[in-house]
Amino acid sequence: MKKRLLVMIILCACVWVAYVALMAFDKYFPYGRMRETPAVRPYEKPLLVMEAGTVPVTDSEAGYQAMEGRELRSPVLPGDSKAIQRGQVVYATFCRQCHGREYDGNGTVGQSFTPLPADLRSSRVQGMLDGVLFQHISYGAGSGSRQPSLATTIRIDDRWNVIAYIKSIGIRE
Repeated sequence: MKKRLLVMIILCACVWVAYVALMAFDKYFPYGRMRETPAVRPYEKPLLVMEAGTVPVTDSEAGYQAMEGRELRSPVLPGDSKAIQRGQVVYATFCRQCHGREYDGNGTVGQSFTPLPADLRSSRVQGMLDGVLFQHISYGAGSGSRQPSLATTIRIDDRWNVIAYIKSIGIRE
């Protein structure tokens, strides 16, 4: 009887130690948890109904998609603090899950990808033209990349703001 009681006490102690260790690991996990990231539900709002006969003449998605990335010019002035602040908010909502808090591709979702999402502070990304970055964000980055097309999720002006924010973080030393 004493042996069974001792075994039960040891077993309970082991389970308790394992539970405490798991909770400590969970609390200090460097990349966050999916349950903590904001949920993005872009299709929950009702779509706006355009007036019959209305045709957009500026900022047309089709126009941006048809142009070469190197020909596109950002409407955001370099260093525009309002655009950078708005870009930071949009980045936190739509981009941080993959690219991470440190912009290195080790976000909550991104760490499961092979290859990892791009390091946004790398000289390769920081050296890209704004229009090329806009095309990558809007329509995906092409072969070998997991960058989703965000044209239907993020407004055009917010995509330009995210680019201003990405450029503002600089190159990783």
